[in-house]
Amino acid sequence: MDKRYNAPAPKRRPEDAMSHTMIHFEIPADDLEKMKAFYKNVFDWKYTEIPEMQYTTIQTVPTDDKGMLKEPGINGGIFKRTEKSQVPLNYVSVESVDEFIDRVVKNGGSVRSPKMYIPKVGDIAVIADPEGNSLGIIRPEM
Repeated sequence: MDKRYNAPAPKRRPEDAMSHTMIHFEIPADDLEKMKAFYKNVFDWKYTEIPEMQYTTIQTVPTDDKGMLKEPGINGGIFKRTEKSQVPLNYVSVESVDEFIDRVVKNGGSVRSPKMYIPKVGDIAVIADPEGNSLGIIRPEM
């Protein structure tokens, strides 16, 4: 059941299954301008500010008008660190955040940040494996 729309989730064919690959990364920063300059000068990454979210997207590879990658790679974001414990985080694509939260818990993991919907991005959550390593999961809105 797709809980956002109170409707059954669409049926997926085996050939439509996701590969569950890393598709996004996030870097927390104490000094945003210093860190953006660092990554720009070292890797020539491009940035897009999203002021309403206090977030900056990072483009490491070119995208088309719909935001789809034009070549292999991964894009991400950088944000103001609000807690010393925040570290870089990778996100894995999934078909259903709810389903994968259930899988994580059933296999000894836990939920660090519950499911949240971000317009034009999709559903996201942060989970931890049984040893406490954090990983984001995202059902992209594409």
